[in-house]
Amino acid sequence: MDKRSMIGRRIAQEFKDGDYVNLGIGLPTEAANHIPAGVHVIFQSENGLLGAGPKPAEGKEDKDMINAGGGFITAIKGASFFDSALSFAIIRGGHIDATVLGALQVDQEGNLANWMIPGKMVPGMGGAMDLVTGARKVIVAMEHCDKYGNPKILKQCNLPLTAKGKVSLIITDMAVIEVTDKGLVLKETAEGISAEEVLKATEADLIVDSELKTF
Repeated sequence: MDKRSMIGRRIAQEFKDGDYVNLGIGLPTEAANHIPAGVHVIFQSENGLLGAGPKPAEGKEDKDMINAGGGFITAIKGASFFDSALSFAIIRGGHIDATVLGALQVDQEGNLANWMIPGKMVPGMGGAMDLVTGARKVIVAMEHCDKYGNPKILKQCNLPLTAKGKVSLIITDMAVIEVTDKGLVLKETAEGISAEEVLKATEADLIVDSELKTF
């Protein structure tokens, strides 16, 4: 199984039947392809849709049906459409059970930096600041290290923060790490990855769970 599918499958295990979930652009959207049988999840797109469905078949795209990242989507039966004001009222009002976002950096205090790349022109953080503040659970989904092999889970973020202390869980291609009051707890390692390998690839301090599992 490729990294993207592996991470998406593990993210999907965090959702409960009836959850309202917002998926960030890119890797987080993979979770929608791995929802367990019998679990009904309602996906929200912050550009004004509750009940987002899967990507349409090739040739069936509708230019008026896109998600917040500009990708083509469908709508499930019973979906509702609304303006951005209502969409963000849903987010800011605490009605989203979980949000899944990518990240450039996360640190051991649960701080998140996911929008500013040094030396790059970027449009801004989008709805991320609202989502991480309003959602009941914030899941970061990303590769454990950047393309140069540098750790992305740090003692302290050095990029502009999206939010302070809001991350609940980190899911990477190497590990599942929970953010707790005592620090970052290594709960699971990917199949074929040892705890020692995760520790070596992480700058932040990790507490290895006494009941460490594999996913």
